[in-house]
Amino acid sequence: MSNIYLLASNPLVYCTLALLLAYILSIHIYPVINFLSRKKNLMDEPEERSSHVKKTSNLGGIGIFITFSVCLLVFAGIVGFSKVLLSQLLVVMASISILFFLGVKDDLIGLSPLKKIVGQLAAAILVIVVSGIRIEGLEGLLGIESIPYFVSVLLTSLVFVFMVNAFNLIDGIDGLSGTLGMIASAIFGIFFLIEGRYLMALLSLTLIGSLAAFLRFNLSKTKKLFMGDSGSLFIGFILAYQAIVFMNMDLAVAQSVLLPNKIVIVLAILAYPILDTLRIFTVRVMQGKSPFAADRNHIHHRILQLGFSHRLATLTIALTQLNIIMTALLIGAFNIHIQLIILVSIVTLMGLLPCILKRKRNHIVWNSTDV
Repeated sequence: MSNIYLLASNPLVYCTLALLLAYILSIHIYPVINFLSRKKNLMDEPEERSSHVKKTSNLGGIGIFITFSVCLLVFAGIVGFSKVLLSQLLVVMASISILFFLGVKDDLIGLSPLKKIVGQLAAAILVIVVSGIRIEGLEGLLGIESIPYFVSVLLTSLVFVFMVNAFNLIDGIDGLSGTLGMIASAIFGIFFLIEGRYLMALLSLTLIGSLAAFLRFNLSKTKKLFMGDSGSLFIGFILAYQAIVFMNMDLAVAQSVLLPNKIVIVLAILAYPILDTLRIFTVRVMQGKSPFAADRNHIHHRILQLGFSHRLATLTIALTQLNIIMTALLIGAFNIHIQLIILVSIVTLMGLLPCILKRKRNHIVWNSTDV
C-alpha cells in the first residue's frame, strides 16, 4: 500500500513511470505494426518527392496513439485526479481520436485537404467549447490584454488548425517530427511540473515516452517506420493544447528568474513548425500553387540538399530549436515587443540560412565548372 501511495502522491514518480511504460509498450507495438503492414501490403510507395527509396509502413502513428492513450488514461486513473480534470482529459482524448482516425484514413486511402480541415475544426471546437481551454489574452502584445469570447474562440480554433497542419508538414525527414515533438513536450512538461499542473505534466511525459520509442524505428535502417498522418495530426493537436494551457497559467517560478512573456516562450518552443509552415505557404501562394500542394521546398529539404544526412539535418534543426528556446529565456527582462523582434529576427535567419548556403554552394560549383 505504501508503494501505491508513493506512486499516487509524487508527481515526478508517476510521470516518470508513465514515460517509461509508454516507451516499453511502444517498443513492443511498433514491430507488430511493421509486420502487419508488410503482411497486408499497407506500405507507403516511394514517389518522386519522397525521401525514402523502399516501401515503408507509414502507420507508426497507430502505435504512438495507442501507447499514449493507454498509459495516460491508466496513470490518470491510478493517481485519482479531480472529476473536473478527468472530464477535461476525456474531452481531449475525444478530440485527438477524431484526428487520429482522419489520419489513418488519409494514410490508407487518402483524404482531401478540405475534409481534413473540417475534422480539425471540429476537434478544436469540441475542446474549446466543452473544456473551456482557449487563448484569453495576448499579454499586452499590440496593447491587447484580454480578448472577447467569440474572438478568443475563433483565434484558438485557428491556432489549433495551424499547429496541426504545421506539425504534419514538418514530417518530411527521418526523426524530425518525433524529435521536435519531444523537445516541445519536455519544455512544456517542465513548466507544468513547476506550476503544479500535474495532469498536464503527465500528458507531456507520456507523449515523450511514446515518441522516444518511435524514433528508434523511424531512424532504423532495417525496421524503419513512418509516423504518417495518423500520428502527426493528433500530435500537432496535443502540442497546440499544451501551448494554450501554458499561456493561461500564472508562472510563479523563483523570483530570481525573470521569464519572458508566455506568448514569446510558446513561439520559441514551436519556432520551427511555425516558421516552416509560414514560409512554405507563402512560397506556394506566390508561385500560384495551393498552400497544401506537396513539394520538396521545406527548410529541412534545403538542408538535405546541402549534403546533410537525415540524422544530421534533424540534429541541426533540433540544436537550433534549443538555442532559440534558450535565447527566449535569456531576454525575459525586455519589453514584449522587443522580445518578439529579437525572436522573429533569429527565427527568420534560421529559415533563410539553408537557402543562402545552397545558393552560395551552387555559385561555387558553377564557378568551378568554368575554370
